[in-house]
Amino acid sequence: MRLNSAFAAIAIALGGSAAILGGASLAQAVPAAAMQLELWPTAKSPASLSDAATETRIDALIAGMTLEQKVGQIIQADIGSITPADLATYPLGSILAGGNSGPYGDERADAAKWARLVGEFRAASQNHGAGIPILFGIDAVHGHNNLPGATLFPHNVGLGAAHDPELVQRIGAVTAAEIAGSGIEWTFAPTLAVPQDLRWGRAYEGYSSDPALVASYGRAMTLGLQGELVSGKPLPANRVAATAKHFLADGGTVEGRDQGDARLSEQDLVRIHAAGYPAAIDAGALTVMASFSSWNGVKHHGSHYLLTDVLKGRMGFAGLVVGDWNGHGQVPGCTATDCPAAINAGLDLYMAPDSWKGLYASTLRAARDGRIPLARLNDAVRRILRVKFKLGLMGEQTVARGNPALVGAPDHLAVAREAVAKSLVLLKNEGGLLPVKPGSKVLVAGPGADDMAMQAGGWTITWQGTDTKAADYPRGNTIGKAIVSAVGAAGGQAAISADGSFSAKPDVAIVVMGETPYAEFQGDIPHLAFAEQHGEGALVARLKAQGIPVVVVFLSGRPLFTGSLINRADAFVAAWLPGSQGEGVADVLVARADGQPLRGFTGRLSFPWPADARSPIAQPLFPLGYGLRYGDASGPGRVNEDPRIDLSAYNTATSFFVRGKALAPWHLSNDGSIAVRAVDLSAQEDARQFTWSGRGALSLEGNPVDLSARAQQGETLLLDWRIDRLGRSPVHLTLGGAKLDLTPMLRRSKPGTVLQTRIPLRCFAQAGAKLASVGQPLRIEAAMGFGMTIRTARIDHAGPAIPCPRKAG
Repeated sequence: MRLNSAFAAIAIALGGSAAILGGASLAQAVPAAAMQLELWPTAKSPASLSDAATETRIDALIAGMTLEQKVGQIIQADIGSITPADLATYPLGSILAGGNSGPYGDERADAAKWARLVGEFRAASQNHGAGIPILFGIDAVHGHNNLPGATLFPHNVGLGAAHDPELVQRIGAVTAAEIAGSGIEWTFAPTLAVPQDLRWGRAYEGYSSDPALVASYGRAMTLGLQGELVSGKPLPANRVAATAKHFLADGGTVEGRDQGDARLSEQDLVRIHAAGYPAAIDAGALTVMASFSSWNGVKHHGSHYLLTDVLKGRMGFAGLVVGDWNGHGQVPGCTATDCPAAINAGLDLYMAPDSWKGLYASTLRAARDGRIPLARLNDAVRRILRVKFKLGLMGEQTVARGNPALVGAPDHLAVAREAVAKSLVLLKNEGGLLPVKPGSKVLVAGPGADDMAMQAGGWTITWQGTDTKAADYPRGNTIGKAIVSAVGAAGGQAAISADGSFSAKPDVAIVVMGETPYAEFQGDIPHLAFAEQHGEGALVARLKAQGIPVVVVFLSGRPLFTGSLINRADAFVAAWLPGSQGEGVADVLVARADGQPLRGFTGRLSFPWPADARSPIAQPLFPLGYGLRYGDASGPGRVNEDPRIDLSAYNTATSFFVRGKALAPWHLSNDGSIAVRAVDLSAQEDARQFTWSGRGALSLEGNPVDLSARAQQGETLLLDWRIDRLGRSPVHLTLGGAKLDLTPMLRRSKPGTVLQTRIPLRCFAQAGAKLASVGQPLRIEAAMGFGMTIRTARIDHAGPAIPCPRKAG
């Protein structure tokens, strides 16, 4: 391509047309009656995203690449399923580390180990084929959250409450520096969802239900992560590529169902859910991630209208569009290992964590036989190479990343502490109880008092964040320990007691409680009522009965119906998921020796707070923008305690285990002889694998439920599971105290095959079960050598006549 034609290509590529000269496809026609492209906001990737010289080099590279090399560029694999040596045979263009993937199998690897792994993949990619380096991505969504010792920020729900785009831009810059410090150049952030139904388990990844706030933060975080794009120059060594995600309306699905369907008009799709993307594109976002979800039944990974006509055309996006975790496999007619439709719709880079090998083979066949047009393939490769050049992975000005000293730097931690303080929202402060006065005796109680996992939430070290420890963040502090330190510094005394016990009566109790960690799938809930798991309400009531004023510090990924707790507490603080710097909470709640706290309350709700358990929220208790300051009136007075729905109708008491998670009120009990880990059966971490290292039992336990009527109706216990290893010892299943021997049944099955096993409840009744009061609906006893994976365990409809397993001796 001559220089003048290169300039023409850039002008078209960056100017909003779906047609890109130099090897790209034209947008397919869309029925005018069905779609209204003119409704969508216009945007434009900055001209500085690329330049004529870079486009000329890309032309030359594409012209010299084999079809195998081009197909490789559009596929991304996870480090858990590929090695650098594989790149000699499969010239993939990108590698990611998913939420549970660590270097060399180490989920708690340090920055140097991460940098070494990235370097090995990079070197391997450059030593083979076209010599194009891989692009390495990671989910750094509230700081570099996969890395112990990194600076951990509040989740986005908390940052939204700060209403501070300048702070968010600084957070982006800190996060970028620490990601780059571990040798990585791409993060899958920011999330630009506008959650409308808080039952969605990813609501905390959204900044707000207000599109305008999301738009302002989308620009700020993009600029923080990448900096201003400069024409002809790559991003500097302390900056990384941003990803505007998940395109589109992931926060607008029916009933807040993860990966669900947004059923709404195009006008509402644009008005509510599109706001963040033009802002991020105009700021120079290098990548956009397609959503798992769908719009009116059409999966986004297969939507040519949204990915090509809207995003690349109307919004002028010139970077690359990446898929989500095997999301292409959900497109009708596709599987995780075969999906030309996604690329033809406008996806540029498949995220194929464990399906990459089969996908490479099928995509190569589709490219050879023309099902993927060469123009579309070349356009996808062009966009990927454009991003690699801008990151300094290619070209004359290559950029070296990998300075571990940037991780957890003191000035970074100070920004996180500031963010925590600014995210706190004061909902009630009866009698001016807060700030805690100098010299006070303070009890810090509740399940979250000294629990780093609860305050950090999901996407922390691991995907679901359930095993995060304080030791993972040695330069951080739990909320309880930070409060103890601050009270002591002001001349008082404080102690942590999770159960609320004490030897000397305190002047005030700060009870830290809320949701336990979760991420996508696991976090979806049926209603907005806070589900107590540790008798939190009774704890508050007991302290109040002893004449002790109570402050509730509520940890959650979303506003929840907490009417009775608000009424019982003297002060109530929405603390969200603040991350590792518990000092930020103490800075606001505890006065120093001079009687003033280091910071006051400045946070305001970025979502409405529900007045009852219904969702979506019709009439909020506290509207978006609500938040008390010190000196304001004490708060709302007495609030509604009626959920206004029949919670029993949503009772999960007969759904014990769903998508790999024990549902409240049930919890797993393990005697220690059983190893547990999250695995994929049909979706990311939708099951739990249990491996016996000795004789032991795995139990689901909770408040007793009456299953006698279900038994009379012929219903069954359904196990959606896989036997991984049977071993030599018997396998016994107990429900309601009646034990059945599953060994003969399991020996007839093939290990490694997913089974749906139904056992009629009458079988347990005949074996002596007390079905009127079942507190242990599932108990599996086995010995060393047995291994199983469970996705679902629940009471299900009546089936055909099913024989009963024999009663265990």
